[in-house]
Amino acid sequence: MVSNGPVWITGASSGIGRALALRLADQGRFVVASARSADKLESLAAEAEPLAGRIVAWPLDVTDAAAVAQAVPAIEAEHGAIAQAVLNAGSHTPMAAREFSSETLRKLVELNVFGAAHCLEALIPTMLARRAGRIAVVASVAGYCGLPTAGAYALTKGGLIHLCEALRPELAEAGVVLQVVNPGFVKTPLTDRNAFDMPFLMEVEDAARAFEKGLESDRFEIVFPAAMHWSMRLLRFLPYGLFFRITRRMIPKREGG
Repeated sequence: MVSNGPVWITGASSGIGRALALRLADQGRFVVASARSADKLESLAAEAEPLAGRIVAWPLDVTDAAAVAQAVPAIEAEHGAIAQAVLNAGSHTPMAAREFSSETLRKLVELNVFGAAHCLEALIPTMLARRAGRIAVVASVAGYCGLPTAGAYALTKGGLIHLCEALRPELAEAGVVLQVVNPGFVKTPLTDRNAFDMPFLMEVEDAARAFEKGLESDRFEIVFPAAMHWSMRLLRFLPYGLFFRITRRMIPKREGG
């Protein structure tokens, strides 16, 4: 059962995070929305004004550990104990083998992994002390296996999945629900940059609806759409010979042949 306390959503200025914030506010929830863009957050809060609930903007860069450590107690001091946190901030930078860059990898790890880790570090002690609370960490079905040009992204999202798997039993014993969210392709500004076919592409409103439904449950993995989930699971468990035969076909064609 979800408490009526505030929901804190990171990465809330666009995409799934934004759609989820509006959907929860429409259901009467109080949402604290964080992202780096203050202007986009203020626009989001204004859009929610006619809704049953409310969204307040809380600009934050989750890669700044000190800022996150200060933000969580400040949010709770101003708005009450965080009942549910959705750690959604993240990005994707395609990286072909010819363009392999440790700097690109480092930036994705800093945002996707350490951004979530900074939030977990701030949230877990206070939720353990209360023996209550819910955290959802947004990973991706891309974390199931490595696909051409998505190795850096897969590394970060697979790492989040395994981190949550490790933390879930201990947190559950203390009454804290930890979930991992694994979306497939969702039509957002991030996926609009993709130059390849995206199977089972979901509209962001449909994704937000599936996301919300999952948050109301206690199951560990929230995943959508189902067809993408099972396709990626099957791919992961294929023998490597067949796996690589399939993934070689996913290599983007270079201009000029």
